[in-house]
Amino acid sequence: MNSLFENINFASVADLLAYNQFEPLLFNTGLFLVLFVFFILIYQAIRNHATAKKLFTIAFSLFFYYKSSAECCFILLGVCLSDYLLGRWLYSLSSNAARRCIVALNVVVNLGMLLYFKYFNLLLETAANIIGSDFDALDIILPAGISFFTFRSISYIVDIYRGKLEPERNLLNYTFAITFFPPLLAGPVVRAVDILPQIRANRPATRTMVSEGMVLIMAGLIKKVIIADYISGNFVNRVFDNPMLYSGVENLLGWFGFSLQLYCDFSGYSDMAIGLALLLGYQFKQNFNAPFKAQNPSDFWRRWHISLSTWLRDYLYIPLGGNRHGKFRTYLNNILTMVLGGLWHGSGWMYLLWGAYHGLLLAIHKAFKGVWRVPEAWVGSRPMRVVNITVMLCLVVFGFAIFRATSLESLGEMIQQVFTNFHADILPQFVAGYPLIVVAIIAGYVLHYLPTRFNQVVTNFYGECPSLLQGLILAIVLFLVIQARSSDLVPFIYLSY
Repeated sequence: MNSLFENINFASVADLLAYNQFEPLLFNTGLFLVLFVFFILIYQAIRNHATAKKLFTIAFSLFFYYKSSAECCFILLGVCLSDYLLGRWLYSLSSNAARRCIVALNVVVNLGMLLYFKYFNLLLETAANIIGSDFDALDIILPAGISFFTFRSISYIVDIYRGKLEPERNLLNYTFAITFFPPLLAGPVVRAVDILPQIRANRPATRTMVSEGMVLIMAGLIKKVIIADYISGNFVNRVFDNPMLYSGVENLLGWFGFSLQLYCDFSGYSDMAIGLALLLGYQFKQNFNAPFKAQNPSDFWRRWHISLSTWLRDYLYIPLGGNRHGKFRTYLNNILTMVLGGLWHGSGWMYLLWGAYHGLLLAIHKAFKGVWRVPEAWVGSRPMRVVNITVMLCLVVFGFAIFRATSLESLGEMIQQVFTNFHADILPQFVAGYPLIVVAIIAGYVLHYLPTRFNQVVTNFYGECPSLLQGLILAIVLFLVIQARSSDLVPFIYLSY
């Protein structure tokens, strides 16, 4: 035993567990896999002791967050405590004016944190550009996942105000809900009204939940590492960094490649987060539902980042008036909601432009929905669905080009290349030069367009397999992921938003 401990380099272990801004603890790292195995073994051992299980999970979640944001974990704990106290205070008040003040205080504090940590440098830089002065960015550390846990905080207080939720009386339960590590860094936006009843119930994970969770985790790893990381590092980033070095057809393929990359990266994280939660006995709602199958802008936002789009609908669009004050106000509310939703994604004006673009698409779709008629025989037909899906995919892909472009100038260069320097004749050379990229992009889109029942068939098959075969499948997936993984850690895209 002594010789075993003598061979352990405790200094290296300490360095591995300490905060390193270049090595966050992500789902796609070997360190997380090792730590999660130890975590779940202890978690299962104490599963019948509710308080111990909560304390242990909170401690692991805070360590997980510490590895990404260092001392910012105290901000997260501060949000937990302020929400708990404000929620209890709000529920005890009878005066509507006082209740509204509590809600306003919570919104101001959360949006104030977002404004400072995420947008302060952007605002200062914009002001400096307007007055023509130099600008040196302030050294502000962005707490990972701040966009997600501030939205969860706001929805908790607003739901209490609306009478949809009673405040949580157990501080441990609420701390668990906010710090729970699977959705902590990049979603989904899990609302207290959905997770708190599950925390109180303290139900164990069933065999069905475990098998479904494992399938989601494996699917997420494949999406993230084998598709998203590979096409981004070997093709997409090169095109967006230097669009004028590539022909129009390569720029266009870069747009389609990035759209697939973003979907696989973000939905891959959501899949893993939902899957990890299932292993621990908690069920989250679906966050993506084949968004590239959307037939119109409204349909797209019912399928893409569902937890965010429904949050924006319930806590921004409806309070703005929704569709209750005439057509013009409806269109304006759509645009305002999407502009703010776009800005939520990151501290750059291109995100705001992307949000405005989608707001206009929603407004135009609603304006023409009752005016633009098609022959009755076409409605719901397969050819009509194909046309709708194709047109919507092209609109979405161009929108993501706005999202990814570093500036309006860069976007303009890409558009210029597409429309004035297309050169479709180089496609055979492109396929010959990037065969694996072509295979990855085609495979990604083909898998996306498979019938919805395919996912259920795969899940059912895995769940019915003997444990030995399940372990073998998992080992094969992990082997493929390790082989495909690049030497440098590629963070999830939404961790920087």
